[in-house]
Amino acid sequence: MKPTLEVIEINPVEKPIGSVIWLHGLGADGNDFVPIVQELNLPSEMPLRFVFPHALMRPVTINNGYVMRAWFDIASIDKNLHIDEKGMKESVEHLNELIQREIDRGIPSEQILLAGFSQGATIALMTGLTYTRSLKGIMSLSGFLPHAERVLSEANPANFTTPLFVAHGTGDPIVPFFLGQHLYETLLKGKYRVNWHSYVMAHSVCNEEIGDIGEWLQKIYMG
Repeated sequence: MKPTLEVIEINPVEKPIGSVIWLHGLGADGNDFVPIVQELNLPSEMPLRFVFPHALMRPVTINNGYVMRAWFDIASIDKNLHIDEKGMKESVEHLNELIQREIDRGIPSEQILLAGFSQGATIALMTGLTYTRSLKGIMSLSGFLPHAERVLSEANPANFTTPLFVAHGTGDPIVPFFLGQHLYETLLKGKYRVNWHSYVMAHSVCNEEIGDIGEWLQKIYMG
Protein backbone atom coordinates (compact mmCIF):
# COMPACT_ATOMS: atom_id res chain seq x y z
CA MET A 1 0.00 0.00 0.00
CA LYS A 2 1.39 3.38 -0.99
CA PRO A 3 0.68 5.94 1.75
CA THR A 4 -0.91 9.31 0.99
CA LEU A 5 1.91 11.21 2.68
CA GLU A 6 5.47 11.48 1.43
CA VAL A 7 8.07 10.59 4.05
CA ILE A 8 11.74 10.83 4.90
CA GLU A 9 13.16 7.61 6.32
CA ILE A 10 16.23 6.88 8.38
CA ASN A 11 16.96 3.16 8.47
CA PRO A 12 19.45 1.43 10.75
CA VAL A 13 22.26 -0.72 9.39
CA GLU A 14 20.72 -3.83 10.92
CA LYS A 15 17.14 -5.01 10.58
CA PRO A 16 14.93 -2.64 12.62
CA ILE A 17 13.29 -3.95 15.79
CA GLY A 18 10.76 -1.11 15.73
CA SER A 19 9.63 2.07 14.01
CA VAL A 20 9.18 5.62 15.24
CA ILE A 21 6.78 7.74 13.16
CA TRP A 22 7.49 11.39 14.06
CA LEU A 23 5.21 14.26 12.97
CA HIS A 24 6.46 17.83 12.57
CA GLY A 25 4.76 21.07 13.63
CA LEU A 26 2.85 23.72 11.69
CA GLY A 27 4.70 25.14 8.69
CA ALA A 28 7.66 22.76 8.97
CA ASP A 29 8.16 19.45 7.14
CA GLY A 30 9.58 16.00 7.74
CA ASN A 31 13.15 17.31 7.68
CA ASP A 32 12.58 19.21 10.93
CA PHE A 33 13.43 16.41 13.34
CA VAL A 34 15.83 14.37 11.20
CA PRO A 35 18.96 15.80 12.93
CA ILE A 36 17.69 14.72 16.34
CA VAL A 37 18.05 11.02 15.52
CA GLN A 38 21.84 11.21 15.93
CA GLU A 39 21.51 13.31 19.09
CA LEU A 40 19.39 10.64 20.80
CA ASN A 41 22.55 8.52 21.16
CA LEU A 42 20.67 5.26 20.86
CA PRO A 43 22.72 2.06 21.23
CA SER A 44 23.54 0.03 18.13
CA GLU A 45 21.77 -2.98 19.64
CA MET A 46 18.52 -1.02 19.42
CA PRO A 47 18.10 -0.52 15.66
CA LEU A 48 15.05 1.62 14.96
CA ARG A 49 13.56 2.93 11.73
CA PHE A 50 12.56 6.62 11.91
CA VAL A 51 9.80 7.82 9.60
CA PHE A 52 9.25 11.56 9.17
CA PRO A 53 6.15 12.33 7.08
CA HIS A 54 5.39 15.65 5.37
CA ALA A 55 1.93 17.05 6.17
CA LEU A 56 -0.17 18.08 3.18
CA MET A 57 -0.23 21.71 2.06
CA ARG A 58 -3.32 23.64 3.18
CA PRO A 59 -4.36 27.26 3.91
CA VAL A 60 -4.01 28.15 7.59
CA THR A 61 -6.53 30.70 8.82
CA ILE A 62 -4.48 32.02 11.74
CA ASN A 63 -1.67 32.80 9.26
CA ASN A 64 -3.96 34.86 7.00
CA GLY A 65 -4.82 31.86 4.85
CA TYR A 66 -1.21 31.30 3.81
CA VAL A 67 -0.76 27.84 2.30
CA MET A 68 1.74 25.72 4.26
CA ARG A 69 2.26 22.23 5.54
CA ALA A 70 -0.26 21.63 8.32
CA TRP A 71 -1.98 18.65 9.88
CA PHE A 72 -5.17 20.73 10.23
CA ASP A 73 -6.33 24.32 10.04
CA ILE A 74 -6.20 26.63 13.07
CA ALA A 75 -8.51 29.64 13.14
CA SER A 76 -7.82 30.92 16.65
CA ILE A 77 -5.00 30.90 19.17
CA ASP A 78 -7.50 29.33 21.57
CA LYS A 79 -7.05 25.80 20.29
CA ASN A 80 -10.53 24.72 21.42
CA LEU A 81 -12.26 27.29 19.22
CA HIS A 82 -13.01 26.66 15.54
CA ILE A 83 -11.22 23.32 15.55
CA ASP A 84 -10.77 21.81 12.09
CA GLU A 85 -12.15 18.39 12.97
CA LYS A 86 -12.31 17.33 9.31
CA GLY A 87 -8.62 18.12 8.82
CA MET A 88 -7.66 16.30 12.01
CA LYS A 89 -9.66 13.24 11.00
CA GLU A 90 -7.95 13.17 7.58
CA SER A 91 -4.50 13.40 9.19
CA VAL A 92 -5.36 10.60 11.62
CA GLU A 93 -6.33 8.45 8.62
CA HIS A 94 -3.02 9.29 6.92
CA LEU A 95 -1.07 8.34 10.04
CA ASN A 96 -3.01 5.09 10.25
CA GLU A 97 -1.85 4.38 6.69
CA LEU A 98 1.77 4.86 7.78
CA ILE A 99 1.29 2.53 10.74
CA GLN A 100 -0.14 -0.11 8.41
CA ARG A 101 2.79 0.40 6.04
CA GLU A 102 5.21 -0.43 8.87
CA ILE A 103 3.15 -3.50 9.82
CA ASP A 104 3.22 -4.63 6.18
CA ARG A 105 7.01 -4.31 6.28
CA GLY A 106 7.26 -6.68 9.23
CA ILE A 107 7.13 -4.34 12.24
CA PRO A 108 4.34 -5.42 14.63
CA SER A 109 2.14 -2.63 16.01
CA GLU A 110 3.54 -3.34 19.50
CA GLN A 111 6.93 -2.10 18.22
CA ILE A 112 5.62 1.10 16.56
CA LEU A 113 5.87 4.41 18.40
CA LEU A 114 4.05 7.61 17.42
CA ALA A 115 5.65 10.99 18.13
CA GLY A 116 4.78 14.56 17.30
CA PHE A 117 5.63 18.19 17.94
CA SER A 118 2.91 20.84 18.42
CA GLN A 119 0.21 20.13 15.80
CA GLY A 120 1.97 16.84 15.08
CA ALA A 121 1.58 15.87 18.74
CA THR A 122 -2.19 16.40 18.46
CA ILE A 123 -2.41 13.92 15.59
CA ALA A 124 -0.02 11.43 17.23
CA LEU A 125 -2.16 11.48 20.39
CA MET A 126 -5.51 11.26 18.61
CA THR A 127 -4.28 8.39 16.45
CA GLY A 128 -2.51 6.49 19.19
CA LEU A 129 -5.22 6.73 21.82
CA THR A 130 -7.92 5.49 19.44
CA TYR A 131 -5.82 2.89 17.58
CA THR A 132 -7.29 -0.60 17.74
CA ARG A 133 -4.03 -2.46 18.40
CA SER A 134 -1.37 -1.96 21.06
CA LEU A 135 1.45 0.45 20.22
CA LYS A 136 4.92 0.77 21.76
CA GLY A 137 4.42 4.34 22.92
CA ILE A 138 3.14 7.84 22.17
CA MET A 139 5.22 11.01 22.49
CA SER A 140 3.77 14.54 22.68
CA LEU A 141 6.25 17.44 22.49
CA SER A 142 4.89 20.96 23.08
CA GLY A 143 1.50 19.64 22.07
CA PHE A 144 -2.17 19.96 22.91
CA LEU A 145 -5.27 17.82 22.61
CA PRO A 146 -8.48 19.69 21.75
CA HIS A 147 -11.50 18.37 23.64
CA ALA A 148 -9.21 15.96 25.49
CA GLU A 149 -11.97 14.52 27.69
CA ARG A 150 -14.03 13.61 24.63
CA VAL A 151 -11.04 12.02 22.88
CA LEU A 152 -10.33 9.90 25.96
CA SER A 153 -13.97 8.83 26.14
CA GLU A 154 -13.52 7.44 22.61
CA ALA A 155 -10.11 5.90 23.35
CA ASN A 156 -9.48 2.24 22.58
CA PRO A 157 -8.61 -0.11 25.48
CA ALA A 158 -5.77 -1.53 23.35
CA ASN A 159 -3.61 1.43 24.39
CA PHE A 160 -4.78 2.05 27.96
CA THR A 161 -1.37 0.87 29.25
CA THR A 162 0.81 2.28 26.45
CA PRO A 163 3.69 4.44 27.80
CA LEU A 164 3.26 8.16 27.09
CA PHE A 165 5.96 10.85 27.05
CA VAL A 166 4.49 14.34 27.42
CA ALA A 167 6.78 17.39 27.48
CA HIS A 168 6.28 21.16 27.31
CA GLY A 169 8.21 24.41 27.58
CA THR A 170 7.28 26.67 30.50
CA GLY A 171 7.74 29.77 28.35
CA ASP A 172 5.91 28.55 25.23
CA PRO A 173 4.19 31.55 23.57
CA ILE A 174 2.59 29.48 20.77
CA VAL A 175 1.02 26.58 22.65
CA PRO A 176 0.80 27.95 26.21
CA PHE A 177 2.21 25.83 29.01
CA PHE A 178 -1.20 25.42 30.67
CA LEU A 179 -2.40 23.43 27.63
CA GLY A 180 0.45 20.96 28.14
CA GLN A 181 -0.35 20.75 31.84
CA HIS A 182 -4.02 20.19 31.10
CA LEU A 183 -3.13 17.38 28.70
CA TYR A 184 -0.93 15.75 31.34
CA GLU A 185 -3.55 16.07 34.08
CA THR A 186 -6.31 14.72 31.83
CA LEU A 187 -4.21 11.68 30.86
CA LEU A 188 -3.31 11.13 34.50
CA LYS A 189 -6.98 11.27 35.46
CA GLY A 190 -7.62 8.63 32.81
CA LYS A 191 -4.99 6.46 34.55
CA TYR A 192 -2.60 6.47 31.58
CA ARG A 193 1.11 5.76 32.10
CA VAL A 194 2.42 9.31 31.61
CA ASN A 195 6.06 10.36 31.79
CA TRP A 196 5.74 14.15 32.23
CA HIS A 197 8.55 16.69 31.66
CA SER A 198 8.64 20.47 31.67
CA TYR A 199 11.59 22.53 30.45
CA VAL A 200 12.58 26.19 30.66
CA MET A 201 12.19 26.91 26.94
CA ALA A 202 9.82 28.41 24.39
CA HIS A 203 8.07 26.51 21.56
CA SER A 204 11.05 24.35 20.74
CA VAL A 205 13.14 21.35 21.75
CA CYS A 206 16.13 21.60 24.09
CA ASN A 207 19.17 19.39 24.71
CA GLU A 208 17.88 18.20 28.08
CA GLU A 209 14.64 17.11 26.44
CA ILE A 210 16.48 15.21 23.70
CA GLY A 211 18.46 13.39 26.39
CA ASP A 212 15.27 12.47 28.24
CA ILE A 213 13.64 11.21 25.02
CA GLY A 214 16.67 9.02 24.28
CA GLU A 215 16.57 7.50 27.78
CA TRP A 216 12.81 6.92 27.55
CA LEU A 217 13.12 5.19 24.17
CA GLN A 218 15.80 2.89 25.52
CA LYS A 219 13.69 2.09 28.57
CA ILE A 220 10.57 1.11 26.64
CA TYR A 221 12.35 -0.72 23.79
CA MET A 222 15.01 -2.49 25.87
CA GLY A 223 13.44 -2.65 29.33
